[in-house]
Amino acid sequence: MRMPGRWWRNKSTPEKVETYTRWSFHFFAVMEFFSVGLTSVAPLGARLGGATMLVVAVHAVLCFVTVSRAIDWTRGRRPQPTGLMWTLGAVTAVIAAAALGLAERGPDREGVATAAGGVFGVILIFGPGIIALGVRDRRRAFGLSGGFATGTGVVAFALGASALTALFTALIVLAGGTFIAFTAVFSVWLLNAVYELDEARETRTRLAVAEERLRFGRDLHDVMGRNLAVIALKSELAVQLAQRGRPEAVSQMVEVQRLAQESQREVREVVRGYREADLGSELAGAQGVLAAAGIHCTVAGVPAAGLPPAVQSALGWVVREAATNVLRHGDAQRCEVRLRVLEGRVVLSVENDGVSEAGAEPGSGPSGSGLAGLRERLAEIDGTLEAGPVGRGLFRLTAEVPLPSPPTVSGAAPAVAAARSVSEVTS
Repeated sequence: MRMPGRWWRNKSTPEKVETYTRWSFHFFAVMEFFSVGLTSVAPLGARLGGATMLVVAVHAVLCFVTVSRAIDWTRGRRPQPTGLMWTLGAVTAVIAAAALGLAERGPDREGVATAAGGVFGVILIFGPGIIALGVRDRRRAFGLSGGFATGTGVVAFALGASALTALFTALIVLAGGTFIAFTAVFSVWLLNAVYELDEARETRTRLAVAEERLRFGRDLHDVMGRNLAVIALKSELAVQLAQRGRPEAVSQMVEVQRLAQESQREVREVVRGYREADLGSELAGAQGVLAAAGIHCTVAGVPAAGLPPAVQSALGWVVREAATNVLRHGDAQRCEVRLRVLEGRVVLSVENDGVSEAGAEPGSGPSGSGLAGLRERLAEIDGTLEAGPVGRGLFRLTAEVPLPSPPTVSGAAPAVAAARSVSEVTS
């Protein structure tokens, strides 16, 4: 059974803002019905009060539907609900005029004027504000409130109210309607801004990947471009010499073979350098990228420089994959990276406060290619990898890699010993 808290945590930040905006304006419709619809039954009587409650309920339902359609239109999922907005505007005007007429010329009973005035005010304040959600031009959104306020003054004066009373009533409607309209305009602007920031973050991630591909392509071009040009020229020369029966063709082909073998070796070095990740550089890069995305990232523990190259390379890939998962699949505000040396093993943990499924997205979960590839890479040096939720909204990825014996690491043993000492002090 899905818990409400998990449903909320599984949403991205833009989806949370959209849900909050949508239900905030839905609440206006609900509040309209309960504040003036139900409360009008007692002072107006069963018959007139029931009719008033039904009319207010119809207006609240129209507001509810208009909110959903207008926000969907704002996000480009539906066409602009022009007909629905005109309907809501007409219903708002009719109900307000009827309520004003009831207050001025209705039954002379205690509480009738108060109840009718409440319906009049709430309907005229919430109606234009809800319609403003579906208007792109801000001046038109605020002009709706001005138009309804002007109509209020005219109708009130026509029904027999004094000029001062009509003006005062119009100003109240103008102030309330403008406030709700401003809330609608600001909410739509904030919602669009959050979505645009999220798209910018995704674009930045894709650009980082594209930049790395370009770097790899430039390296291959630098390595292979000159050698391939020389191979092509020498092969052409060897063909011409062979056609003439010259013995020098053999030496040219030997040179071609040597260049091909050298190119193959250089390509392997480029690929090896691309696949080997430096742990220190990856930690600094992850911290910078996460900070640019608004995620506070801290790095603690032993210095990466004291670890053997093979261990640094494997853990560097873990840091790279973990940072990518936090950016793409999480909704984190904080990320903590900790590096420790415990009983001959290096332990790297990356913990963030994003959604519990942050590392379980397709392609990066326990059964996906991201973490599966890391497990295969760590298995080559007898390492292990664990990933999963560890608490309310927390996700932790932990990698353990055994340290090579001192004879294997030769000169790296003093550095490893120093790393152990630092780890014991920090622990």
